[in-house]
Amino acid sequence: MNGKTAFDQPLTGFESPVHDAQRVFHGVMEAMSHPGKIVVLSDLPEAPEPLNRASAAICLSLVDFETPLWADAAVAASSQAMNHLKFHCGCPVTSAPKEARTALVSDASMLTSFDRFNIGSDERPDLSTTVIIQVARLSNEGGVQLSGPGIKTVNGLSVEGIGASFWDALKANAQLFPRGVDLILTSDDAIACLPRTTQVEV
Repeated sequence: MNGKTAFDQPLTGFESPVHDAQRVFHGVMEAMSHPGKIVVLSDLPEAPEPLNRASAAICLSLVDFETPLWADAAVAASSQAMNHLKFHCGCPVTSAPKEARTALVSDASMLTSFDRFNIGSDERPDLSTTVIIQVARLSNEGGVQLSGPGIKTVNGLSVEGIGASFWDALKANAQLFPRGVDLILTSDDAIACLPRTTQVEV
């Protein structure tokens, strides 16, 4: 016996690891290239709570042994979620957000700023943290107005399940360019990206 219960065991990952990881990666790149656009990732495997399917699949696609992962308290407290990520991604896990290349936030209502994460430097902006944030719902109806590279005029984005300070934090993040974090919002199998170049008008 290895001491693990069935509840602790990782769930099944991608059916076709290479093909499915590439498919999810292309979906993320599509969303990142068009900030605020909602992209649905199809045929995703089940995810251990408190992760949703998109968050887990993005980790399986983007995170590996060279990308330290930080997770918030709810994810870190789930042995099944952490075992799932460690098993499928082979990633080191850090308790220091600034050391993470990828961060998982399962409770967006508690996120008031992005200061805790690595914003990179003027010389190496690529070293910043990519933050995956789980939300209750994404819609292109109403909400805030987004502008910037990848947006022809403006895009509307409505996000349920975030704190009151979220959009202020996004405005502050944009002012740091070329430094700053890039955000991937996830809701079940849908995603929308907010790179550091995105401007927001509430």
